[in-house]
Parts: sequence; C-alpha cells; structure tokens
Amino acid sequence: MKGSARWALVFAQAQLDGQLEDAGMHAREARGVILHSGGLDSSVLLSLLRARTAEAVSLTVLYGQRHEREAQYASTLCLMLGIKHEQINASVLAECMGGSSQTDLAISVPHGFYADASMAQTVVPNRNMTLLSMAIAYCISQGMDYVAYAAHSGDHPIYPDCRPSFIGAMRNAAAFCHTKPIAVLTPFSDVTKADVVSIGTESGVPFSQTYSCYEGGLKHCGECGTCVERILAFHEAGIADPTEYKISNPLANALRLFYSAQGVTLEQEKGGDQ
Repeated sequence: MKGSARWALVFAQAQLDGQLEDAGMHAREARGVILHSGGLDSSVLLSLLRARTAEAVSLTVLYGQRHEREAQYASTLCLMLGIKHEQINASVLAECMGGSSQTDLAISVPHGFYADASMAQTVVPNRNMTLLSMAIAYCISQGMDYVAYAAHSGDHPIYPDCRPSFIGAMRNAAAFCHTKPIAVLTPFSDVTKADVVSIGTESGVPFSQTYSCYEGGLKHCGECGTCVERILAFHEAGIADPTEYKISNPLANALRLFYSAQGVTLEQEKGGDQ
C-alpha cells in the first residue's frame, strides 16, 4: 500500500477498528497489551494503540536475544510518552530457542537483504508464538481485552510467525484459551515497513528512540537484514532517517544489497533508469 502518510495512518486505524469489531469490541473501550521490543514497528504500533484504545500497555520480553539493547529503547520511549511499561525476564528461553544468530552468540549475524538465504539464520524458533502466549497470559491476569504485535507484509517471506495463516491460528487459540476471548490485533499485516514509517511520522513517533539492529551495538551496524530494511523503509517513504549507523553512506550500501538480492547491480539499475 502506497500513498501519503495520512492515508497510511487512516488505513491502519481502519484495520485496527475492524479487527476489534470482529472480536466484538469497540476501540475506545478496549484495554490491552502490545508486544513492544523497542524496535521501529512495535513502537509505531504502541503509539497507534495508545491513541486509539482505552489503554495500551507496553510489554517487553527478554528471551536471551543478542540485541537486548532494544529493551532499553522500549523503556526510554515509554518513559518519554508516559506509557506503562512492563518487562519480563525470560532469558532462559534462549536454551530452547537455539540455532539462531539472535539467541546463540556462536552464530554470526548475517549481513545482507532479507531475501538472501542466509537471513534464515536470524529466525528465532517459535518466538512469536511463545511471546504472544506470554502476552495473552498477562492480558488475562490484568483483565484486559487484546494483545497486539507488529507483523507487517514485508515479514511474510522469511518469518512464518508473521504470516496471515499463523495470525489466524493464534486468533483462534486466543478465542478459546480462557473463559473470555482475547483479541489478537495485527493492524500492520497488510502494509509495508515503509507504510509503518509513514504511520509513525504522522503519529509523531520519535524514531531516534527506536532500535532495530541485530548486532546489538551502540550504533546500528547498517548491514544486517533489519538495518537494511529500516534504511530502505525510510527511503521508500521519503522520510529522513534519524538513525546513527556505524557505516558511512548506509543508503547506498542498502540499495546495493537490495539489488544484489535481485541479481542486479546498483550500476545496472541506475543505467535502466536513464
């Protein structure tokens, strides 16, 4: 979906309202929790739910991830915006979520565009299902109505737990796991990451207070899959990227990696535009 930042926001709001209505809820009366890593997508989602529903609580889970720095950003952003923030230390989960560069320090973080086969190394086994189950439990314990997470259409090729089939299965499970149904909200599931950037811009999200890098360093590396996706999202949205990267000229590098994944060099693409 492409268009103005305002249109992207209106579309996401309509998606959210429709998903709540399907669950028999009204947005202005609904209370719930957002899985908030501290990354760009979940921070924009948190802002949307905060403005649209009766109560939105940020829930950050430490599952032994390499890029635990993102949790610090989640806490800082919530403090800035006056949003309740809960953090659960479940680092022991890394013991049963091995085989990923994000939970096993012996596996190097691959660099490149998400379409590259090596990006499969970043998939954390059953992560979203596990974290959503924890969020649902928190939601039930607090007498809340919904759980939300920031899956978007760009996640579909590499992450099975962001695809519509998985989302539908989790909705069904959440409807029957308790005496009262819990809604699973994914208002970004039909939009791109560039659209998410547009929505965040329209909502006033301070992007400099979000963190996406899989390396987990002080500055974004600018070369891992999520950094490249972040750079290209700002570029596609036509919005200035405030992120500090370790490398010089991160956009040129991201474009080179993107075209390389398509089997085209950046020089060939530029030549085709002439």
